[in-house]
Amino acid sequence: MALGRRKSVQQQDLFITAEDLPRSVGHVFYTKLNRLLDEAGFDSWIEKLCNPYYSQARGRPGIPPGVYFRMLLVGYFEGIQSQRGIAWRCADSLSIRQFLGLKLTDHSPDHSSLTVIRERLPDTVHESVFEWVLKLASEKKLLGGKTVAVDSTTLEADAAMKSIVRRDTGEDWRSYVIGLMRAEGLVKENEEPSDEEIRRFDKNRKGKKVSNEDWVSSTDPSAKIARMKDGTTHLAYKAEHVVDMKSGMILGAEVTSADNPDSQSLEDSLHKAQIHLNEAGSDTEIQEVAADKGYHSTETLSELAEHTNYRTYIPEPKLPGGRKWSKYTCQQRQAVLANRRRAKGNKGRKLQRSRSEKVERTFAHLLETGGGRRCRLRGTVKIQKRYFLMTAAYNLGVVMRMLFGVGTSRSLQGVMRAVFSFFTAVQMLYEAFPIDRGAHYRADRRIRNRFTSSECPFQKLSRSPEIAISSTGC
Repeated sequence: MALGRRKSVQQQDLFITAEDLPRSVGHVFYTKLNRLLDEAGFDSWIEKLCNPYYSQARGRPGIPPGVYFRMLLVGYFEGIQSQRGIAWRCADSLSIRQFLGLKLTDHSPDHSSLTVIRERLPDTVHESVFEWVLKLASEKKLLGGKTVAVDSTTLEADAAMKSIVRRDTGEDWRSYVIGLMRAEGLVKENEEPSDEEIRRFDKNRKGKKVSNEDWVSSTDPSAKIARMKDGTTHLAYKAEHVVDMKSGMILGAEVTSADNPDSQSLEDSLHKAQIHLNEAGSDTEIQEVAADKGYHSTETLSELAEHTNYRTYIPEPKLPGGRKWSKYTCQQRQAVLANRRRAKGNKGRKLQRSRSEKVERTFAHLLETGGGRRCRLRGTVKIQKRYFLMTAAYNLGVVMRMLFGVGTSRSLQGVMRAVFSFFTAVQMLYEAFPIDRGAHYRADRRIRNRFTSSECPFQKLSRSPEIAISSTGC
């Protein structure tokens, strides 16, 4: 075979037949997912739902809603954060183009088209897609809902801390620090300090705190200043998950302000999760709720015990000096003591262990491998639209895993990586602790020599010809 050479300048063909166009056998995961969506009638349902938001008399046909929502599903399954990355991936992969239903001669939608469609469709449509996936899981007998776990995490906003300004004066951080320097007499009125002097003064000054009451972002006013999981301070949002303990599916995913306490958002999140269950056609009612210490509040427990049928299993944080019951009513005390008794029981401890596993798994899939930790949109409404689709994709992955054994398009890559890591670990252990086979052989030989030596009490007995030979020696 001769060596093929790549030409730096290639002349394109003027005419290409359909038989010569490149084809793909398709991705196994996307093929099965398309089959599942087609059997459930997703495209006809979503087109009917989106029909009122499009013109009925004029205009050329737009991008089908099924293509738009499938592209956002691809963003989660491929771990892509931005819409530009999603559009590029859909245009580059033949298997994903087949999943979207595009012909080889069709152009894939641009990232700007995703923005236009997102602005056209309200958040209720995106929430309906989330509820449709729950309905699909309920029809497959995969959805529980009686026992749920609740937890929240922070989402980094698409805005930097340098964009914050004072609410009262409108000055930015640099102008605010220069004003403090002039107030202390370090800089004259007609002088302008250097950036190095500003950073040095800002680093060493006392009482340096940034409050949401005094500061707001100029680029994303809905974002709030919050401390992230790694200890850094960023502009962020809060995402709260209500997870079904039986199936691991997300029943509610609300994006709220980052400074909203967990104890105040618990009841609203549970009510939203129950609404989603009802819209999904499930007659299951939430009965048991497990959460961490951040959700413990006397007022919240009293409200839940008085107005709902939820049995809470929330650990009680240790208070310095103990709890003083004189400032609480009798109903509040009963609610706290009942929750304390349930949380310290065997069932409460078991639920806490299961809660840590189920809820943290959703955060890992959505925010780490799914690319949702950093928001690429601005505003609570826009982020909520995208987050509904990401949670719907996660629930679809759970359904696919239960039905076909594969939950994401990268599952097989993870299996091969796990197998390779296992054999690598075995090889490293073999090299770290080498087995001396000669030592085993020498030890065995010493034992044999010991029993055959003259000092051994079990010496070989010489048999006389008169003695009959038998297995018992008689």
